[in-house]
Amino acid sequence: MIDTIINLLQHGLGSLASYLAAHVLLCLLPAFFIAGALVTMIPKAAITRYLGKNAPKWISYPAAALGGFVLAVCSCTIMPLFASIHKKGAGIGPAITFLFVGPAVNILAISFTGVQIGMDIALARVLLSIFFGILIGLLIAWIFKKDEAERQKGNNQLFAHKAAIPGKNTLFFVLLLAILITGTLQINLFQSELVTVPIQAPWANRVQVLLSRWIPSNPDLGIEGVSVHGLILIGLLVLIGASAVKGLSTVDESFNNWTYLTLILITITLLIASIKLPVIGNQIAIILTGRFLTETILMIALWIIAKQLFSESDLGSWLWETWRFVKQILPLLLAGVFAAGVVRGLIPANWIESIAGKNTLMANLIGVLFGVFMYFPTLVEVPIAQTFLSLGMHRGPLLAYLLADPELSIQSILITSSVIGKKKTFVYVILVTIFTTLAGLIFGYFIT
Repeated sequence: MIDTIINLLQHGLGSLASYLAAHVLLCLLPAFFIAGALVTMIPKAAITRYLGKNAPKWISYPAAALGGFVLAVCSCTIMPLFASIHKKGAGIGPAITFLFVGPAVNILAISFTGVQIGMDIALARVLLSIFFGILIGLLIAWIFKKDEAERQKGNNQLFAHKAAIPGKNTLFFVLLLAILITGTLQINLFQSELVTVPIQAPWANRVQVLLSRWIPSNPDLGIEGVSVHGLILIGLLVLIGASAVKGLSTVDESFNNWTYLTLILITITLLIASIKLPVIGNQIAIILTGRFLTETILMIALWIIAKQLFSESDLGSWLWETWRFVKQILPLLLAGVFAAGVVRGLIPANWIESIAGKNTLMANLIGVLFGVFMYFPTLVEVPIAQTFLSLGMHRGPLLAYLLADPELSIQSILITSSVIGKKKTFVYVILVTIFTTLAGLIFGYFIT
């Protein structure tokens, strides 16, 4: 019993450590800052004009469906952005469509899914996500039309005029978006190695051996392991969190030394995350990449523009909203990743073929439930899906899993509930379960 508990805890901590080291920095951190910028720097009318309750449905829902493509959002990045546009006044229907469709139309996920699993799955994922995402959004808006009318009171005047976004705000937002895209795109320009500086570090090899023993990688369970580089980044994240408590909690009132320390730590951490630090024998190779050079240029530009074009009050409001999203979303996200890691350790691999090897209603429902307990971040979920396929999962239930994975994971449900409430979240979960199950069943009927 004790060994089983230790093993499950190891799975949970392994998933959490891998997630922190590999996915939070270059993907999720910029997303929080973008979410804060959406709230403070984009006029409310710019959101409500195209996504609000009174916006024409033929505009609002396609705009929401294509939002994920424009922002290149993934399954974890979507949550703070969803929370920000909902708070800003987007209608519940378009906001739900954005939440559902965003991860599926991520250009990285589309291309990677097509290469690793097949273009049939990739195209079906995109087309069915858009169709069912819009349908679910329309149904949620209809079911909760009274609640929505109450929430949207006072927004009607916003549709009487066009929203003008100041040029400096647009430039600032574009820079933030560029930082996010640079951190996530896997192209030769960013991955190319420019300079390699080896340094003596006999301790590094010993640390890596310990990390491999304590947090072993397990591709079948989506546990990538933790490298020395990852350990350094986790340590920096802890320092950022500690300084942010004192530096960002009251930043809307005034800046202090902790505020500047937090921002400096975030800048340094993002830059360290963009380099490579492999352990080679008794050395660590510091490899500066095209990603590091691009991130450095963008970060310098961001600091200059923030200093020259924005007041301390403007920046304080932006940072405070960013910190609010971090406090609201990150704890639930990390708790969900840990819980999913524990649950994954309870599911034997041979179950997959026996319960999802045929395109039946039950098999597709099981595929959807995998999305609850076997969550993996975007791009990580693709090789996991490939593993499921190799273990005998039918392509129908596999598609149902891929559609449901970002939407019905434990952490996604918890965060969605904190944004729109338990009642709407319950209805959303039921509708997603029904439609993703049907999507897999329909797709599996035509594809063998």
